[in-house]
Amino acid sequence: MVDDKPWFVLNDIVKQYPGVLAVNHASLSLLPGEVHGLIGGNGAGKSTLIKIMAGVVRPDRGQILMNGERLDLHSGNDAYRYGLSFIHQELNLVPYLSGAENIFLGRPYPKTRFGTIDWKALNRRAERIMLELGMRVRVDVPVSRLTRGEQAMISLGRAFVGDARIIVMDEPTASLTDEEIRNLFRVIRELKARQRTVLYVSHRLDEIFEICDRVTIMRDGSVVGVYPIGALNQSEMVRLMIGRSLGESIPPAQSRAGRVFFRVEGLAGGLVQGVRFDLREGEILGLAGLVGAGRSEVLHLIYGSIKPQRGQMWLDDKPFSPRSPADAIRAGVALVPEERHQQGLVLSRPVLQNITLPALDRFAWRSLFVNRAAEQSAGQKVAQQVHLKAASLDQKVNQLSGGNQQKVVFARWLQTRLRMLLLDEPTRGVDVGARFEIYRIIRELAAAGIGIVLVSSDLQELLGLADRLIVLREGRQLADLPAAGLSQEALLHYCYGEVPCE
Repeated sequence: MVDDKPWFVLNDIVKQYPGVLAVNHASLSLLPGEVHGLIGGNGAGKSTLIKIMAGVVRPDRGQILMNGERLDLHSGNDAYRYGLSFIHQELNLVPYLSGAENIFLGRPYPKTRFGTIDWKALNRRAERIMLELGMRVRVDVPVSRLTRGEQAMISLGRAFVGDARIIVMDEPTASLTDEEIRNLFRVIRELKARQRTVLYVSHRLDEIFEICDRVTIMRDGSVVGVYPIGALNQSEMVRLMIGRSLGESIPPAQSRAGRVFFRVEGLAGGLVQGVRFDLREGEILGLAGLVGAGRSEVLHLIYGSIKPQRGQMWLDDKPFSPRSPADAIRAGVALVPEERHQQGLVLSRPVLQNITLPALDRFAWRSLFVNRAAEQSAGQKVAQQVHLKAASLDQKVNQLSGGNQQKVVFARWLQTRLRMLLLDEPTRGVDVGARFEIYRIIRELAAAGIGIVLVSSDLQELLGLADRLIVLREGRQLADLPAAGLSQEALLHYCYGEVPCE
């Protein structure tokens, strides 16, 4: 039963950065025992509101109220003390610490009677939290040894330390399997039954419809409406989020694939135990599989960031064996990584420097001086190509929304002599409007003859974009299939190692 009296309110919040009004007189109210959705396009202000709730960002104007009393949040510890807990889109884990240490990081560790840390008790507490979540993950090993999905579970566990009254979940399912998502939704319903409140932020509208009671919709820093679930359909939500109808979600292919220019034979390394495929100019090849199948590892083997144990690759009929990503980039092979913050961007630097970083030799004179005018002109051109929304090219990347940060990663490779683009979850954490623009960029690159290898956990995205699919399971290649006419159900059967019934 949801109480109709709000117990947490953000009232008339304003936050401005240089050249950007991030939040414009926005209000948000949360009821006890409700799951409240928060949605909006890139730059809508969702992330800024969450940072204000977490005490990380101070608003320029407005009030934060709990049970009618004003809160003054100066830090994450303040938010924790008032019963607010957060699951952030970026996992923010310490890779060399164990899962248990990460779960309780910043909280008191159990002690022995000699005053030292009781590691067994710490692990037992962490294991208990993970079991309550219905998730089995080793908590006694460094998180760097866990898969991305397991790391996401550790991050979820962190939010359940203590007696949180309000739990904010920012894209919590981005790296989870279907079974893990079902477990998470079960936990959310249990929290709701205990009169806990969940603020659920997601670009996956089907999840909003499944788990939320109400939804607040934001656009351009403002709240455009608060609706009970069921008052709007998905198309109406999208129109309110981006100010227009989206039309077809994935643009159709613009041309047919050309000649084979890249070949892989018996490639193995890391989780990958042997794959083979050809890639044609202008073809989009999808890699399908469950978490831990080795999809991302295939990309990193091609990119030179994982050393192959065996196998061969050929690019334009010449042996291709990059010893590093720098070798791959020189050959025209580029990667849009799954972890854009850690692997794809220099967050503290301006947009322009991020865009031109791989192609600085084009603007340098005798490797001594950079032609700033030429760099600015080139950066402006590719920023327009990807429809980048930024105050200027001097704006720091960490001030951009997730979708615009991803556009910066794409723009970077448009500066290079691109032959092949490796895409690892290219629309993770990206709203529906920016996702359509990223699909447009992918289609345009394929139409220009660039070969694309795509990893995506979104089966609709994978089937809609790919011309052909390689199915992997536990590092082994199970099938090479045409994407046309293949259903999501049939693809899932293949991913689980089953031959689908006709």
